Amino acid sequence: MDLFDFNDNEERAKPLAERMRASTFKDFVGQRHLISEGSLLRRAISLDRLGSCIFWGPPGCGKTTLANVIAAQTNAEFIKLNAVNAGVADVKKAVEKARENLRMFGKRTYLMLDECHRFNKTQSDSLLPAIEQGTILFIGSTTENPYASMTPAIVSRCRVFQFEALTAADIKSALERALSDKRKGLGSYGAEVEEEALTHLAVTAGGDLRTAYNALELAVLTTPPAEDGKIRVKLSDAEQSIQRKALSYNEDLYYDILSAFCKSLRGSDANAVLYYAMRLIEGGCDPLLVIRRLIAHSAEDVGMSDPQALLMATAALTAFKNMGYPEGLLPLSEAIIYVCEAEKSNSVVMAMDAARADAKNNRDDDIPRYLRDSSYASKEMKAASKGYKYPHNYGGYVEQQYLPDSLKDRVYYTPSDRGYEKTVQEIRKNKGKP
Repeated sequence: MDLFDFNDNEERAKPLAERMRASTFKDFVGQRHLISEGSLLRRAISLDRLGSCIFWGPPGCGKTTLANVIAAQTNAEFIKLNAVNAGVADVKKAVEKARENLRMFGKRTYLMLDECHRFNKTQSDSLLPAIEQGTILFIGSTTENPYASMTPAIVSRCRVFQFEALTAADIKSALERALSDKRKGLGSYGAEVEEEALTHLAVTAGGDLRTAYNALELAVLTTPPAEDGKIRVKLSDAEQSIQRKALSYNEDLYYDILSAFCKSLRGSDANAVLYYAMRLIEGGCDPLLVIRRLIAHSAEDVGMSDPQALLMATAALTAFKNMGYPEGLLPLSEAIIYVCEAEKSNSVVMAMDAARADAKNNRDDDIPRYLRDSSYASKEMKAASKGYKYPHNYGGYVEQQYLPDSLKDRVYYTPSDRGYEKTVQEIRKNKGKP
């Protein structure tokens, strides 16, 4: 065995998901809204003009893979760290190497940081000067909302690109390619995978290509050959490899049941909602999907008419994660009944939509001076900030303008006359608010 055989064996020892990782745009799966021909991100990568950025999205959607594509497409050096086990010393070492590459060879360096939300403030601060000075180009990869989970100083210096979960069609196409690829994939096994088995893997992977690849590889490697020597992966093999049974309904019926669940919830029919929820779950649907829809509806269709509904729905999520199936169905059922029987009001979603529209379209953030941050302001601004009326000095409420001048007369939230919102109306009336 020579060195090249050894390297080939080492490559084949990697999981299928790692072997099939794309290195070009041609092989990249999904995220067309980001990397379609002519898009900002693709142009920046092709011209080697991509600055520091953060890739935010669910697991297995291509964040790390796109970083690899960037490494292959550009002339820059590429250093990869994982925030779980990398410390300040690792960051300093990477920055020093980047500085040396720039000084000696005129080469820029990308620092790819997986799980970047796990970096604490001290670690982030050690990286900040290098990003500011352009010594490194930072690419953070995270499944958590960076605006909430990362140091604001880092986020403010990066462009955030939001990734979406892959579609079942994207995943199925990638699995078919892996089955035919003899060099990196499973093509050398000559395995035949039933159409419904492949569809099951694609659908139940939940948008995570890594999960689908791992399940496919396990199914092919563990399915014994038939008498003719052929490996034939059936639906039952796919179910075992991904640890989920096939849905006992077709895709169209699945969406019909999900729609009926949502509309019955809005219509306050607890009997119907319980049935559709259990029909989804017993048919193979992930219970967490049902709970996520319940949480959304508790805010969208119940909202401020009964704020307790949102607490009940989120408590069901926590309980299910801790208890699992089937015990977790009990708190889920209780939350479903509560949300169904609660008073209904869509005032929250109406307020949110109106505020979002103004936030997107309004270009005049002329915030009243007395509301602005005066910590590092001029004497004039500090004097203006003294006009702020501290509500607690006036018994908890005082009339003053909070919205920017261009929006000062906007009203986003109007309480209905149902449930707790009657109390909100009374509180506003006593305060003298409209």
